[in-house]
Amino acid sequence: MKKLLAFILTVVMVCGLTACGSGAKDADGQNAPDDTAATAEDAAGETTDSADDGAAEADGADEGATYTVGICQLVQHEALDAATEGFMDALKEELGDKVTFDEQNAQGETNTCSTIINGFVSGNVDLILANATPALQAAVAGTNEIPILGTSVTEYGVALEIDGFSGTVGGNVSGTSDLAPLDGQADMLQELFPDAKNIGLLYCSAEANSQYQVDTIKSFLEEKGYSCEYYAFSDSNDLASVVTNAVSAVDVIYIPTDNTAASSTGIIDNICRPAKIPVVTGEEGLCKGCGVATLSISYYDLGMATGKMAAKILTGESDISTMPIEYAPNFTKKYNPAICEDLNIEIPGGYEAIAE
Repeated sequence: MKKLLAFILTVVMVCGLTACGSGAKDADGQNAPDDTAATAEDAAGETTDSADDGAAEADGADEGATYTVGICQLVQHEALDAATEGFMDALKEELGDKVTFDEQNAQGETNTCSTIINGFVSGNVDLILANATPALQAAVAGTNEIPILGTSVTEYGVALEIDGFSGTVGGNVSGTSDLAPLDGQADMLQELFPDAKNIGLLYCSAEANSQYQVDTIKSFLEEKGYSCEYYAFSDSNDLASVVTNAVSAVDVIYIPTDNTAASSTGIIDNICRPAKIPVVTGEEGLCKGCGVATLSISYYDLGMATGKMAAKILTGESDISTMPIEYAPNFTKKYNPAICEDLNIEIPGGYEAIAE
């Protein structure tokens, strides 16, 4: 009996040790790798799935992104209208119905530009197009965060009072320039009117870029032997009296890319044409309204270039702070057939007639 009891106790102890051994094996981790590997695989799978889902969500956000662009145009006239049209066409071509426009016109009032820009800032638009120098100046004063693209701006260094301007504004500003070669315009004036003596430089004193242009072309014309006189007007209200004074003293009038003059070509033409004083202009819209000839750019193409810049900024492809100002690549000699005929002016070859 004692031997039987000892045998039973021995069996129980052996079984207990086996069970303990099995448990120790698990505790020591020798069986754990299979379970840990499974757990790691599950976790990795979940992480991968999560990353894939996150990427899909990000892609979906990009694909579904929409943009609001505020457009502040200084005044309504042919050149600025064409620039705005080209800008909108380019953005719609690049982004389709993802972009909507808040297009506003300041009707020539600088203070209204500021009001429009403040509205864009309050509405948190994604980008601002400032069409013409006063619109650009108002936009820069209104925000240093929302991307701003200028167009129909002649010289950004002058417009924004940047000393030693190198071609890139930096910060939240870039854009396109409508600067035509002023030396080329002086050459054209000499080609058409070699016997003229006195040139009247007609411009709006409130437009900084107009001042820059007449100052620059004055030096070119004086090098050619012409005598130049400034005829500045402050706004459209005193334009008629200034033009009347000019036609009594000059042989030819030159007008730069001036927005106030461009919106008042009827006043200029009604005084200059009867007085038989030809007008050479800095851009086509002015020439169509009151000029005989111009060396001009395409403002529609300029707007298109600006719109393509905008698309890159909105989609994150380009950083506006590093984008240099872009310039029109092509310039065309054009003439106004109707006014040339009235003034008996012979246009040499190489000029393109402006369509009526």
